[in-house]
Amino acid sequence: MKRLRALLIKEFIQMRRDKLTLAMMLVFPMVQLLLFGYAINTDVKHLPTIVFDQSLQQDSRDLLNSLTSSEYFDIKYVANSFQEINDAVDSGKTKVGIIIPPDFSENLKHGRTATVQVIVDATDSLSASSAISAAQLIGQLKSQKILLQKMQGYTGHTTQNPYEIRIRPWYNSDFVSAFYMVPGIMGVILTMTMVMITSMAIVRERERGTLEQLIVTPMKNWELMMGKIIPYSIVGYVQVTVSILVGILVFDLPIRGSLGLLYGLTSFFIIASLAQGILISTVAKTQMQAMQMSFFVFLPSILLSGFMFPREAMPLFFNLLGNILPLTFYLQIMRSIILKGVGFSIVWPQVLSLIIYIMIALVISIKKFQKKVA
Repeated sequence: MKRLRALLIKEFIQMRRDKLTLAMMLVFPMVQLLLFGYAINTDVKHLPTIVFDQSLQQDSRDLLNSLTSSEYFDIKYVANSFQEINDAVDSGKTKVGIIIPPDFSENLKHGRTATVQVIVDATDSLSASSAISAAQLIGQLKSQKILLQKMQGYTGHTTQNPYEIRIRPWYNSDFVSAFYMVPGIMGVILTMTMVMITSMAIVRERERGTLEQLIVTPMKNWELMMGKIIPYSIVGYVQVTVSILVGILVFDLPIRGSLGLLYGLTSFFIIASLAQGILISTVAKTQMQAMQMSFFVFLPSILLSGFMFPREAMPLFFNLLGNILPLTFYLQIMRSIILKGVGFSIVWPQVLSLIIYIMIALVISIKKFQKKVA
């Protein structure tokens, strides 16, 4: 018992000294609870929507009011052409496009079926399913209301449906889950390996005592950072290549955009992930701390980036928190190029965000890293 008591006292003292590890052990479960409790929501509402109303009558406004009142559609933009609808959905600014034809009100007044086209970005199956279900249900309710009014006015009734909601799922019309998941898994694999490997790079040098060899070299801090980043960048490209080949050969993943552009823009994400790992390595004192901090970054990256759960369904705070994660922007780039076939003119905002992240992470890492033995 005395030996056990001594061992317990020693472990508690060690835990108290290792304040960073203790803090991670206490904070990490709390972060998990908050993320799963508040951020994760599969009931997707408030989808950004663009409307091209060619009717501009009271009937079309009533329909749009019904759609927005359901809380599933937030009308963010008003289009003046079909091209504006295409551009908004291609760029990811909106998830839904609603097109009301010019004869919409006339068809309703004369007892003919009034059609409405609803374009849905189906790269995100959960968001698309919510939009489709809500639009079809609202169309059915509006039709039932009109039919009931007609039945109250005279005997007999028409079987013609007043409203017809024509759904057009784009980019993944068959809702193949692999088309949505494979690009996301590629980003997750890169995040997991790049951040975890590099986060332990400098820490491992310090623990092994080889940091002195780096100190006596005439290299500058930024040169040392690049020396740690470039070799792992090659590993990242190998992972991307293998993932793409598996996606094409096994899951029939379509590559609708430029493969060269995809590889070129992947470099920004690889460097951003490596810079994130380097930043962790300058803070952590042991490899265990570096691994714990890597998981602390890895879990929010999976849950808040849009990899598994739509970001539109998250509360505002967690949605904004996801905007500081490199994986969030890389997933948008990957899915836009692979599934939508867009070019650089569409994804440049995401690329710019990655560049800004790289600059901030590397500057902080270089300033924190001191070429001396801790």
